[in-house]
Amino acid sequence: MRNKGFTVWFTGLSGSGKSTLAKLLSEELTRRDVLSEVLDGDEIRKWLTKGLGFSRADRMENLYRIAFVAGMISRVGGVAVTAAIPPYREAREKARKEIQNFVEVYVKCPIEVCIQRDPKGLYVKALRGEIQNFTGVSDPYEEPSDPEIIVQSSMQSPQESSRFIIQKLEELGYLSPPHQTPK
Repeated sequence: MRNKGFTVWFTGLSGSGKSTLAKLLSEELTRRDVLSEVLDGDEIRKWLTKGLGFSRADRMENLYRIAFVAGMISRVGGVAVTAAIPPYREAREKARKEIQNFVEVYVKCPIEVCIQRDPKGLYVKALRGEIQNFTGVSDPYEEPSDPEIIVQSSMQSPQESSRFIIQKLEELGYLSPPHQTPK
């Protein structure tokens, strides 16, 4: 029998490691023959929400669209792995209500570390005022109130964080250990 569909909703600041962890999780799911799709924030903005900006209303709409697609994937038995910033608690809570089998993963990382990592050079531009409404700098990031999983990406390697996430998904009953068949 197959695993039930579910959504793993990564949240955290830009540069915290969401995309890296989503990719590692997807690779492990593939090894376990679990169908999954990564909904990466940059790709979603390029293809699904191209016309939206970064105002609060546009960000909320972006997250609602991601939640809609994630819910569809989960409903048909797949695993949706979202890797977008979702800065507003309200949007994440709405996604949780809309999506059955929702697992929130908070990729906690101090902003100072995110600024040091800054893979896209966005923090530098935001701190110079070149980017408006940048999460964590000129727009708030509201930490999750009760995520199922918290990883400290500044204190663990991506592989350690990924193993921890997989272990928690097994404990929560979303994944079977690799040596067992799903119920």
